[in-house]
Amino acid sequence: MNFRSDNESGAHPTIIQAVARAFTSGPAHAYGADEWTHRVERRLRELFDKPDLVAFPVITGTAANSLGLACCTPPWGAVFCHPSAHIAAEETGAPEFFTAGARLFRVDGAGGKMDVKMLAGALAQPVYGVVHFPQPAAVSVTQATESGTVYSPDEIASIATATQRHGLKLHMDGARFANALSFVGCSPAELSWKAGVDVLSLGATKNGALSAEAVVFFDPALARDFPFRRKRGGHLLSKQRLVSAQLDAYLADGLWLDNARHANAMARRLVAGLTPLKGTQLLYPVEANEIFVVLPARMHDALQEAGAQYHPWPSDRPGERAFRLVTAFDTPQADIDRFLSIAKAASPS
Repeated sequence: MNFRSDNESGAHPTIIQAVARAFTSGPAHAYGADEWTHRVERRLRELFDKPDLVAFPVITGTAANSLGLACCTPPWGAVFCHPSAHIAAEETGAPEFFTAGARLFRVDGAGGKMDVKMLAGALAQPVYGVVHFPQPAAVSVTQATESGTVYSPDEIASIATATQRHGLKLHMDGARFANALSFVGCSPAELSWKAGVDVLSLGATKNGALSAEAVVFFDPALARDFPFRRKRGGHLLSKQRLVSAQLDAYLADGLWLDNARHANAMARRLVAGLTPLKGTQLLYPVEANEIFVVLPARMHDALQEAGAQYHPWPSDRPGERAFRLVTAFDTPQADIDRFLSIAKAASPS
């Protein structure tokens, strides 16, 4: 019963088989000049209905975010994001490093989402052209958010409107983009470039890949320097096909969405069984595959004794014990049902 993170899940057999075929298919052009890398870009153009889209595979989400943002801001720029955003809270200064000095500015909001009015206020500050201040350059949103909530296309469009009003670029950290897309039920284009996103860090590692992400530029002009930034940053792989083969299989035949649907469905099943139990309370709506919930002490202790694994999480209310549970593409339904059986048996009467 491992609900610690979708980072701890394995890889989908189809993706493993695709990498094995890439390994054993004989020599191939290096540094991304191979057929797998070219095919991934073609697939992304079709999926996102964007014939001029440009995409680059990398191996980590941190690289995707940091290198993508580096194409959106000068070293003296300012990037606006939610305080809980991965780029702000969990990337050890990588965005600042890869942008050669751009600063991150936090714009708060409920449920992990930036408040549009607060963002508009932050972007309206009289700093443009003033040499004493970092120059606003980009806004970054996380989809799904670090609170497990999902931006709708209209919410993204509202942020994009505020962003574009000042000539800034909109970046999306899509580490769980497939989970968000599965929840919203629209097209990939409607949840990205049609809503105003310029650059997407498209995640696959949390959703069944071994280690593969893609930096997707909906504005090709922004990608001009990316190959050099990727090489300089140590993320151009000689055997790029082994990463691209993962993305190729991930995007083929709807596997990426099938995986996300399963993860989301397991989260809904877990929530449906937990929330009726006395003493439990959700911190945020569950819209993807992350659950933030208050558990009574007796229930938590019983689950721990049975071997269930999940992370403690801060709660705003004193005395509460909150936790994060994450489901994945390979979470067995039997684990969900066993977890709920233990929780129900230990629920306060």
